[in-house]
Amino acid sequence: MKKNIYRLLVTLITTVICFVSCKNEWEEEQFSQMASFKANPTTQGVTWAYIRYNAQGKMKFNLPVVISGSTPNEKNRTIHIGLDPDTLARLNQEQYGHRQELYFRQLGSNYYSMPPTVEVPAGQSVVNFPIEFTLGDLDQSDKWVLPLQILDDASYDYKANPHKYYRRAMMRITPFNDYSGVYGGTLYRIFLDGETEPLTLNTHRTFVVDDKTIFLYAGTRDIDYPDRKNYKVLMRFTDDRIDVQKRKLEVWSDNAVNNKFKLGATQSYYTMDEEMDAKLPYMKHIYITLYLSYEFEDYTTVPGQRLKYKVEGTLSMQRDMNTLIPDEDQQIQW
Repeated sequence: MKKNIYRLLVTLITTVICFVSCKNEWEEEQFSQMASFKANPTTQGVTWAYIRYNAQGKMKFNLPVVISGSTPNEKNRTIHIGLDPDTLARLNQEQYGHRQELYFRQLGSNYYSMPPTVEVPAGQSVVNFPIEFTLGDLDQSDKWVLPLQILDDASYDYKANPHKYYRRAMMRITPFNDYSGVYGGTLYRIFLDGETEPLTLNTHRTFVVDDKTIFLYAGTRDIDYPDRKNYKVLMRFTDDRIDVQKRKLEVWSDNAVNNKFKLGATQSYYTMDEEMDAKLPYMKHIYITLYLSYEFEDYTTVPGQRLKYKVEGTLSMQRDMNTLIPDEDQQIQW
């Protein structure tokens, strides 16, 4: 009996010690409190930054800055942020080697403004670093990146996270409007002259020209083709109705003299519908379908030869929007 009581007491004492030890452990910082960006990169090492197109005014983009750790930020900190062209240069070398025509380009200072620092108050672990963009005339046929880094110095009241994807943010600048984005292309058929089997791509990315106009690249081209600027297909969304659902889509090329772009026999059009999610009442779905019919000639792939293509079919996109989020760039589920 005495042995059982003794064992019980030992067990209780051990449990209390372990409980107190665990409690104290979680009261103390388990990691280092370091400054980081919240900017998840793609496989290309860039982070897509979607900014609503506005031809007249500036648009703000908030880049989150995080003080890491298992406990709240313990003191006021001033985080210094600057450009990082060296990392952008290394990224281009890693991705494209000597193919400079495919490089990401650093965004010019005339397109943005940002403060040199951001304040992180004690007790707060996440703040937004505001960047103002003016992108009205930015040519989206180039791949623009704003390369940022958290600066580090012994005199600063913080330490920058040494991990390159936390300390640095290669912001891939992407204006958007109501119609831009990635469209599914399985029903978008691209015929080489003389062939009966069409070429197709799973997706086609479109880019902003203005608030009512977007462009994509003709045929199978995308933004990683060195001759892409010769084959832009521009589309303006009008309010002119063809029928109850369809509205007229104006389609043209800015290089028709060389690529011999011309419209097909069928009028190009678009449809646009929206509905709320049946299970998630705060989620709005917007469905956009484009029908395109055109022809063009590829005059750059094979020197001295012109390859004729006919393109017809539909592109479709579903844009999902979380209406509980006030900021539109964050509201859209990219």
